[in-house]
Amino acid sequence: MNARLNVFAGPVAAKAWKHIIAAGNALGDSTVPAATRELVMLRASQINGCAGCIDMHTKDATAAGETAVRLHLVAAWREATVFTDAERAALELAEQATRIADAAGGVPDEVWANAAKHYDEDQLAALVTQIALINAFNRLNVIVQQPAGDYRPGRH
Repeated sequence: MNARLNVFAGPVAAKAWKHIIAAGNALGDSTVPAATRELVMLRASQINGCAGCIDMHTKDATAAGETAVRLHLVAAWREATVFTDAERAALELAEQATRIADAAGGVPDEVWANAAKHYDEDQLAALVTQIALINAFNRLNVIVQQPAGDYRPGRH
């Protein structure tokens, strides 16, 4: 299987995506734990059906020491006991923001308030940006049918 389009082949799209990738890389400077960011990206990617991002974020999280149990339970985090309250708040924020079209009015106030109990304003800004970026990556990969399975940890 091949992708429908290589967005890095043309100068305009390649330039735009390089900036989006750089924005994602900048979030590594956030005080939001790397494990939380990976879990958030994995959950949004699961919701969006983005095989490429699921492949990438499970492998990067594993390489960073994340356990298989936690990765397997991300899709059912509400019933799982392996996540902290802060991680659960981030996962709920990621789900609500990813499914924004399903909720009249967007992310519910209760979800935001719960996240704000665990993260300061800078961390919330980083989480929101991370969620927006992973949704952009998911949409790109799904639209162009980017194949998955051969990602090597740390490649991006």
